[in-house]
Amino acid sequence: MFARIILSCFAGLLCFGCAGMKRMPEPVVARIPGVTEAFHRNQILDLGSGKAVSFDELMHDASMKDILFVGETHDNPEHHLIQIQVLQAFLGRSTSAAMAMEFFQQNQQAVLDRYTLGDMTETAFLKEIDWEKTWGYPYHFYRPLLLAAKQHRIRVLALNAPRAIVRKVAREGLVSLDEEEQAQIPRDMDLGNESHRAYVREAYEDHEKTDLENFEYFYQAQVVWEETMARNLAEFLKSRDRKVIVFSGNGHIVQKFGIPDRVQRRLPLSVATVMPFSLRKTVILERDLADYVWLTGR
Repeated sequence: MFARIILSCFAGLLCFGCAGMKRMPEPVVARIPGVTEAFHRNQILDLGSGKAVSFDELMHDASMKDILFVGETHDNPEHHLIQIQVLQAFLGRSTSAAMAMEFFQQNQQAVLDRYTLGDMTETAFLKEIDWEKTWGYPYHFYRPLLLAAKQHRIRVLALNAPRAIVRKVAREGLVSLDEEEQAQIPRDMDLGNESHRAYVREAYEDHEKTDLENFEYFYQAQVVWEETMARNLAEFLKSRDRKVIVFSGNGHIVQKFGIPDRVQRRLPLSVATVMPFSLRKTVILERDLADYVWLTGR
């Protein structure tokens, strides 16, 4: 019986397959303009050269830069595993290093210092930082990064603008800020990057708008966010000879026009961007998307 089934299927293959057999779906791949090779999940791509590289090659090149930006999709566990892997390798190669994070606001710096550099307990830290309210994504995604910083006793820089200010700008615009609020954000902000504006508009169109009905205010809030993070990074590095690894959402490092370019406008520093990228469908990755793209499955 089994032999007859095999023979029946083999005969059917001569007539384009056994009855009921489905055509195999095309594999999901990433492509780079001008490159014939197709790339797959779990590969690291150097978009500049158009080639896949090893993790050691990535870290050798990226750790030579003054600032290494590593992105994430906030709720993607694979991206957070990549981050701790990169951090461990970065710390192994950098004798003088610091870490910076989008996920903390600049007015939380003292609490962050007490936890990472002092003897504050994790329970007390989370209570005082009010993690659920001020960030909200699962803390266990970020815990390994903070524990590594604590173990190596490296400074962790709280990058973000105060949440209340960003929310106010998104609803009422920059003109609504009083003098005290204005003093907490940069005075020199670039609102004229049309590529960045187009990218933010696309996000805005997909956003649940509710009370965010004015795109200009929404864009101003995005710029406040990124200019404040860039300012805080530049101020930190002005008087310190050390390398910094920065963790933020992918949207703040894509094409470098979020945080990286705004840092370089303030200081002549070298930067590299590593973007974890969820490969769910076949895509074309433009070469200016990031310096390196790490393809993941989720």
